[in-house]
Amino acid sequence: MKLFNKHIFLGLFSLSIMTSCQKLTEVNVNPNEATTTHPQALLTKVEWDAFRTWHGTSPLYTLKMIVQTDGENANQIYNWQRGSFEQYGNLRNITKMTEEAERIGAESYLALAKFFRAYYFYNLTLTFGDVPYSEAAKGENSAIFAPKYDTQKDVLVGVLKELEEASIILKKNNNTINGDIIYGGNNGNWNKLVNSFRLKVLLTLSKKTTDLPFNAATEFSKIFTNESRITDVSGAEDGQLVFLNQEGNRYPEFNSSGYGSGMYMDSTFIQRLQDLKDPRLFAVATQTRLGKEAGKAINDFTAYEGGDPIVPYAQVNAKAVLGKLSKVHERFYQDPTAEPLVLLGCSEMQFILAEAILKGWITGDLNATYTKGVQASFKFYEKYAKNLGTYTNEAQAAKYLEQNSVSLDGASSNEQKLERILMQKYLRSFHQGGYSAYFDHLRTGYPSFRKSANVKTAYRWMYPQDEYNNNTANVSDAIKSQFGGNDNINLQTWWLK
Repeated sequence: MKLFNKHIFLGLFSLSIMTSCQKLTEVNVNPNEATTTHPQALLTKVEWDAFRTWHGTSPLYTLKMIVQTDGENANQIYNWQRGSFEQYGNLRNITKMTEEAERIGAESYLALAKFFRAYYFYNLTLTFGDVPYSEAAKGENSAIFAPKYDTQKDVLVGVLKELEEASIILKKNNNTINGDIIYGGNNGNWNKLVNSFRLKVLLTLSKKTTDLPFNAATEFSKIFTNESRITDVSGAEDGQLVFLNQEGNRYPEFNSSGYGSGMYMDSTFIQRLQDLKDPRLFAVATQTRLGKEAGKAINDFTAYEGGDPIVPYAQVNAKAVLGKLSKVHERFYQDPTAEPLVLLGCSEMQFILAEAILKGWITGDLNATYTKGVQASFKFYEKYAKNLGTYTNEAQAAKYLEQNSVSLDGASSNEQKLERILMQKYLRSFHQGGYSAYFDHLRTGYPSFRKSANVKTAYRWMYPQDEYNNNTANVSDAIKSQFGGNDNINLQTWWLK
């Protein structure tokens, strides 16, 4: 798998576009300014942006994985307000890649453009509700600068349609996709990722099976039966961005000042890993200072402790000063290649399938599917958590799965099995998947997240202020049609009702 140096890439991109000249036909056309380029010159940047977009610490506060000791974090207490439409800026590059792919008949690039559009719009609509979709990113070619808002239902139906179209294209194309830093140009692996993402979107719609132009369970089963998907426990088929120790290509949290100061582990996350005797703890957190000074072994679960996410941050800070808090593991900010960012991989895929089996959407071996999901997560840390692989190797995974508190055989009901599936899906998501585990929580109730008694559930983010300023009529109509005019984070959108 190849990555790029951004400085080199930008230079090559400039050279590629400067080679294109047109005959001067209008006095306002600059013959030295390119109007076309090959889509491969855009693909690398599109991939780099997409795989990093929802990475960061904000989801970790929401998912009760880290706490802050030097101030109040709105995500930690579910009191965020406005979200961002920044991703629409990334969609401009995808729109241009689509145009260039259509111009030269490069179908594989068109398929990837459809996938990345679907990926962005899926996340945007779950974040806000109704969003601009059918008229989005059409300012340059259609002069639409105030796009209408499409209903969340129409957006998600459109997302699935674009993913299906992408899969059809990829199945019939075997040519190498140049400029691809994810799969090295392999159409087959891209098709597996696209189909896996289709299954993820369909499961997201599990509460709306009677309010769709198709049967979600039937569509899920059809894709599961007839299409390729991610299955390799080793991670070879995972849709992931691997980092290099080069300027511009390093892990996003490398040299993070925040991790070196006021961020510590949340007691919620630590306690769950301790209760399950989960050795992945040793790959994501450090021992407390007191634990280290006592000479406790790395795999001594008592050497780890987190901060309570619902008490005043000053109290958590006092605990940190006493050396009683674990920090995020040093590898995340000291290792320039810490681990890949996984958009969707085998572990998550297996838990999606396990839930579908439990729901009766597909037939399969529930225990084997669930087991494979856990094994894939352990394998990821064995491979990428350097010098810590002995704690998450195949033998450790087998030992972990034998526990009555982890095994599905130890669950007394289907509801408890669902809870265990979603817990394992959550535990694998530290710094992976953005807010996906939170959306699962909103949809299923699992896993539960600790919050103060007076704190309401936050179901969405408010629309950006820029929309109020520049797209007033359309955003106002969207707020009125969904919420009666109240742009509030505590109101549910269509997919959850």
